[in-house]
Amino acid sequence: MKYRAEIDVMPLKALLDPQGKAVTGSMKNLGLPEIENVRIGKHITLEVEASSKDIAETKVDEACKKLLANQIMEFYKFEIFEN
Repeated sequence: MKYRAEIDVMPLKALLDPQGKAVTGSMKNLGLPEIENVRIGKHITLEVEASSKDIAETKVDEACKKLLANQIMEFYKFEIFEN
């Protein structure tokens, strides 16, 4: 069966996010000072062939740990959906 994974990878909260800081500063310049503490990450969608949802979750978790997220600087979360 095919599953779709929706993965969010974000910088750790304890680390500076230069992109987010730049966007936060730009919000003030755009007349949107109420928007603060912007954090910028990435969203990844992928499909995985697996015999069960549990196996799909294991494979996606492995992909995140080995390639998609740098666990020293980022954290990730994901959801699995039947395709």
